[in-house]
Amino acid sequence: MNKRQVVIYTRRGCHLCEIAKSVMKSAGRETEYELAEVDIDSDPQLLDRYKNDIPVITINGVEAFRHRLSAASFSEALKKPAAD
Repeated sequence: MNKRQVVIYTRRGCHLCEIAKSVMKSAGRETEYELAEVDIDSDPQLLDRYKNDIPVITINGVEAFRHRLSAASFSEALKKPAAD
């Protein structure tokens, strides 16, 4: 089984981002994905794109969540077949 590539776009001091990471961990599926965190303040284009719309979570390059998610919805999103 190939691991999903999960990216969370965040920034320092983002309370919702910390909650989102906690919710993802609580889903108990850490062995199914690799998580990368991207600080939007490190890239002017990302900062312009997301500004205050964080966290944004992508799975295999496709936006899956913005602002909030639940452990159940994250688990379901990980089950979906990867797009080619």
